Amino acid sequence: MPGSPSTPSHSPPLRVAFALVAVLLGITGGLGNALISANLANVQGHLGLTPSEGAWLPAAYLMVNISTSLVLIKFRQQYGLRRFAEIGLSIYVLLTVAHVFVEGFAMAVFVRAASGFAGATVSTLAVLYMLQAFKKADMGRGLVLGVGISQLATPLAWLLSPALLDLGEWHRLYVFEAGLALCSLAAVVVLKLPPGERIKIFESLDFVTFALLAPGLALVAAVLTQGRVQWWNSQPWMGYALLASVILLTAAFIIEYNRKNPLLQTRWLGSLETLRFAMGAMMLRFILSEQNFGAVGLLQTLGMGADQLHSLYAVMLAGLLGGICTSALTFSQKAVIPQILTSIVLIGLGSFMDADATNLTRPRDMFVSQGLLSFAAGMFMGPLMLIGVMSALKNGPQYMVSFAVLFSLTQSIGGLAGPAAFGSFQVIREKFHSSQINGHLDPTNPVVAQRLQVQSQIYSATQTDPVLRQAQGISQLSAAASREANVLAFNDVFRVIGLLTISFLSWSLFHTVRAAWAAKKTEQLQTDTPPPVTV
Repeated sequence: MPGSPSTPSHSPPLRVAFALVAVLLGITGGLGNALISANLANVQGHLGLTPSEGAWLPAAYLMVNISTSLVLIKFRQQYGLRRFAEIGLSIYVLLTVAHVFVEGFAMAVFVRAASGFAGATVSTLAVLYMLQAFKKADMGRGLVLGVGISQLATPLAWLLSPALLDLGEWHRLYVFEAGLALCSLAAVVVLKLPPGERIKIFESLDFVTFALLAPGLALVAAVLTQGRVQWWNSQPWMGYALLASVILLTAAFIIEYNRKNPLLQTRWLGSLETLRFAMGAMMLRFILSEQNFGAVGLLQTLGMGADQLHSLYAVMLAGLLGGICTSALTFSQKAVIPQILTSIVLIGLGSFMDADATNLTRPRDMFVSQGLLSFAAGMFMGPLMLIGVMSALKNGPQYMVSFAVLFSLTQSIGGLAGPAAFGSFQVIREKFHSSQINGHLDPTNPVVAQRLQVQSQIYSATQTDPVLRQAQGISQLSAAASREANVLAFNDVFRVIGLLTISFLSWSLFHTVRAAWAAKKTEQLQTDTPPPVTV
C-alpha cells in the first residue's frame, strides 16, 4: 500500500531491533497524555487552575488527536515514511521540551493541543515498526502487539509518577517524557523503515473537508470532557458547540458524498456492516470506562492516592501485557471473534465483582476484577482493528483513510463518552443516596445521638467548647454519610456497566450466529448447485 513501508526479509537481530524501537515509540506516544491525566491535580495546583480549567488540558490533546488520522495517512502516502517519521518526531520532541518551560494556562493548553497531533504520529510509527519485526505470515500478530503497546502508557504513568514527583515538581514528568522523545527520534533516525511507494494524492478539497471535520469533532470532544465538570445544562456554550459540530460535520459529509475522489468514503461509512462495526468498537471502549473511571474513581473517593494505587496499577499493567500477548499468540482468522466475545464476558465479570464495594474496599480487593478488565482491554484491540482493516481493504486501499478515521473516532468518542455518562450517572445517584441517608439521620434517634456523641468526643482534647464540638461531630457524620452515598453510587455504576455488557454480549452473539448461519447457507447452495453444462 502507498504510505506503508515495504516488507523485505530482515535478519533476526534486525527484527528484534525493530520490535524494541516499536515498544519505545508506543510507550512514548501515549505517555504524555497519560502523565497529564494521572497527575492532573498536581499540574492544576501548580498552575493555579480551577477544575474546569484543568480539564481543558487532557481535552485539548484529544480534541486535536481525534482528527489527525485524516491527514497523516495521506501525508505519508505523498511525502514518504522517512519524512513523515522524522518531521513528526522532531515536532514531538520540541513540544515535550516546551512542556518543561510551560507557565500559564494558555500556553499549557496550546502545547497539549499540538502534542495531540504529534502523538498520533508516534503511535502510528510504533505499529509500522512492529510490523517489520514479523514475517509476512505473522504480520497479524505484529499488528496486535503494535496496537496494544500504546495501551501500556496509562498504568506506566501511574507507576512512574510518584517516583518522578519525588525528584521535584511536575516539570520532572515532562523532562522524563522529553528524554523518551529524544531517544525515539534517535532510534528512528538510526533504524529507518524500509522505503515504500509514494503517490501524489492530496487534493484541494481534502483541506476543506479537514477544516470542517477537525473543529466539528473537537467541539464534540470538548463537550464530552467538560459536561460532567461544568454540568450539562448549566453552560449554554455546550449547546451551541454541539449545534456547530452538527453543522460542520454535515457540511463535510455533503462535500465528501459528492466528490469524485473523496477523502472519506461516505457510502461505505454509512453501510450497515460498517455502522455495526462502529457501534461495537465504540461500545467496547465505552464499557471499559469501568476501569479508569469506576474502580479508580471509587478508590480516590475513599482517599486513596497515587502511592496507595501503585499495586493496583501494577496488576493492571500485568493484565494488559497478558491480554496483548495472549491475543498475539492465539492469533488466527478463526480466533478473532472468540477473542472479542471473551473480552466482553471478562468486562462483565469484573464489573459485577466490583458492585459490592464498601467504604472498607481497598486496592487489593480489586486485584482480580481489574486484572480481568485489563486482560480484556489488552486482548480485544488488535482483533477489533484487524476486522476493520480487512473490511476496508476488501473495497480497496483508498478506504484505509476512512477506516483510520472511523477507528480513531470510535475509540476516542467511546473513551470520552464512558466517563462522561457514568460520571453524570454517579453524581445523580449520589444525590439520591445522600437524600435517603440524611433522611434517616434524626438527632432524636438514640443510635444517631450516640454516634454524634462519639464524633464530638474525638475533639475533646483540642476543643473545650461543647457547642463547637457538637458542630464538628455533625460535620464528621455528614462527611461519613456523603462517603457512603458515593460508594453506593459507584456500586450502581458497576451494576449498570454489567447490565450493558450483558446486553452488548447478547447483541454480538446474535450477529455472530446470524453471520455464521448465512455463510453456511451460502456454502450449501454453492455445493448443491450443479455445474453449468457446456454444449
